[in-house]
Order: sequence, then C-alpha cells, then structure tokens
Amino acid sequence: MNDFLSNNSADAYSISEVARAAGVSSRTLRHYDQIGLLHPSWTEPTGYRYYGQPELVRLQRILLLRQLGLKLETIGGILDEHQDESAALQSHIVELRNQRVALDKQIEALQHTIETLNSGEKMSVDQAFEGFNEKYKEEVISRWGEDSYVQSDRWWRDQSKSERTAAMEQVKELNRRWADAGRSGIDPTSVQAQQLAHEHVRWLNSVPGTPGRGGDRQQLEQYVLGLAQMYVADDRFAKNYAGQAAFVKASLEHFVATNLSS
Repeated sequence: MNDFLSNNSADAYSISEVARAAGVSSRTLRHYDQIGLLHPSWTEPTGYRYYGQPELVRLQRILLLRQLGLKLETIGGILDEHQDESAALQSHIVELRNQRVALDKQIEALQHTIETLNSGEKMSVDQAFEGFNEKYKEEVISRWGEDSYVQSDRWWRDQSKSERTAAMEQVKELNRRWADAGRSGIDPTSVQAQQLAHEHVRWLNSVPGTPGRGGDRQQLEQYVLGLAQMYVADDRFAKNYAGQAAFVKASLEHFVATNLSS
C-alpha cells in the first residue's frame, strides 16, 4: 500500500486498485462498506467505489488489527474510539515490533532444537522454549512500562550465545554466594554482605531498560527495594536464594539506606 499512499497523481483509487494492493477482494471491501467499517470516499452513480488517503489509512489499521485476531465488530469500536491516527499507527508499530522480537526468539529456539538433534547433545529446556514462554512480559510492563520490557528484551536478544551463557552464569554465581553468606550466619550489615549487595545493585543496573539504568538515584532506590520485597514475597524469586531470601532482602535494604537514600 505504501506505493500508492505516496502517489500524488490522483486523489483517489478505484476499488479494484485498492483490493489488488491490499491483498483483499473487492467483495471484502464492499462488505466493509455495508457494515459501516470502511466507507469509500465517494461512489459513482454506477456504484463503483473510490478511496482516498483517509480510507487507505483506515484500511491499513483494519488489516493490522485483523492480523492480531480481532473480530470486525471489535475493530470498528477501536477505530471509532481512537481518532488520532498517527498515535494509533505508532501503537501498531510497537505491537508489530514486539511480535518480531518474539518470532526471532522462536526461530532461534527452533534452530537450537535442530542443532541438538543433529549433534545428539542434550536439549536445554530453557533454550527450547525461549520466545514461546512470555510469562514475565505482562508483569514487567505493568510494573515498569513497555519501554523497559522492549529495551531489556532487545538487549538480551542481541547477545551472542556465549554472552548469554556468561550472563546466566554470573547470576547463578551471585545467587550461590548470597545463599552461602546467609547460611554462614553473618549479619546483613557486615562488610561481606554489603559487598554482595553492592555487586547485586551493580548487576541490576547493568541491564538496559531497568528502572535505575537512567541514573535517577531515587528511581534506583525504589527499584531495588521493590525487588528486595519480591525476593521474599514471591516464591519464583525466593527459590533462587536457597532459603536465604530474607537475608538478601535485609542486606539490600541496608545498602540502600546507607548508599542511595537521600
């Protein structure tokens, strides 16, 4: 559709031109007209329909929303509710980019499966379902915004296989040291515990898209304290510290109080 969107030689396009360019049938466009979803710019006395730029933009949005699996009546409500076409199209771009990221990860996961099948190596369960399991996506977006998710996800996707492995090993090693320190019975305010807290905060701040990455001290403080609470309250995180989540939380809270709080 982009070719004739930029064509200034005519003010409108016939129904057959639009149908061909958009990959739909003329019958579909007539149906959209009948149900009030997409009216032509004007109709000749013979019944032949013509479409101008506003109609082409609306058709773009209809096709995009159809690809997302929405029903026509739902699409009509969305289009009528959101009149700012530029902002709406921008939101479509964000959604399509997110889909592209997910597809790229799924392709990588399938390629990994092929390689392991050909080599006879043991399949990594985490790599096998990368891109298929988006269990943390909505949670990250709800807590810190979609931009945080997109940036951190893009950063992870751009890493090489060896870089990803190294990053995961770094986290596992940090978690192991936390568990060992907690089991040793040291005080959360001790030098050893505070050194771990310092490394932990530095790691949190190293990932693009995290709330503290921008250099906002107060935002970093709230981010670390929020995660410290989650380490205790959420079993998904608590299990990483082998029963020492409360020790990690206390150490991080002391670090924040002595180093980040204003």
